[in-house]
Amino acid sequence: MDHVISVPKLDSEKTINEIISFIRSVVEEANASGVVLGLSGGIDSSLVAALCARALGGDRVLGVIMPTAFTPKEDIEDAIELAKTLKIKYLIIDIDNICDSFIKSFGVDSSDARVKMPLANLRARVRMVILYFYANLHNYIVAGTSDKSEYLIGFFTKYGDGAADFFPIRHLYKTQVRDLAAYLGLPERIIRKPSSPQLYPGHKLSDELPADYSIIDPILVGLFEKNLTCEEVSKALGVPREIVEDIIHRHLKTTHKRLIPPTPKGGGGA
Repeated sequence: MDHVISVPKLDSEKTINEIISFIRSVVEEANASGVVLGLSGGIDSSLVAALCARALGGDRVLGVIMPTAFTPKEDIEDAIELAKTLKIKYLIIDIDNICDSFIKSFGVDSSDARVKMPLANLRARVRMVILYFYANLHNYIVAGTSDKSEYLIGFFTKYGDGAADFFPIRHLYKTQVRDLAAYLGLPERIIRKPSSPQLYPGHKLSDELPADYSIIDPILVGLFEKNLTCEEVSKALGVPREIVEDIIHRHLKTTHKRLIPPTPKGGGGA
């Protein structure tokens, strides 16, 4: 039997209205005054910012731009321009000195190869600490900006960008995010910008993932929506089986990231 696999086409207007309603209800239920989110100049945070601005009004949305010395200048410029276009409040906080303080306190050498990924994850967690500081300060809640593709393959930092009070677009695949951003008229350069985590100098998507999201998303649909085998997905999409197996391996290996931390079962007694 031949299988046809494709990423579901969105009803853009309906999806936007559903997300806007969701954002409003979450903020209202939390008795919050607004939302804060990290603005990176990338597609996910840009879409979330646009949706939050539509839902709440720009004066109730705070975007925090948190660059490092190696953050591309154009990403910072894109984030600032987007904030101004959406008429949301924004701050720029350089996180280099904060991260350097941690490294100095730990007494480790940041040039040590073993420190590369722990430091990368530290940067993501420092950013989330900053967002929660401003959330507490203004009685805001934190809007997460990760999408379904990243979530399913565990491509996020636990308690870093994986932490938030709610996730407006975590039900959307990356390719759907780009389609929705285009529908909303976000800048073309943001929509077309390659995914780039920028957690260490020169950090690119291709450093960690075996393919682009245009390939990964249909694989995820085949595996998790159609419940097909790796072989069936590989054949249907014309993608090497090794890539499909790599994706399912990433999902299984990062299961702990998607679970509430476990605790022993049973009663404690009186």
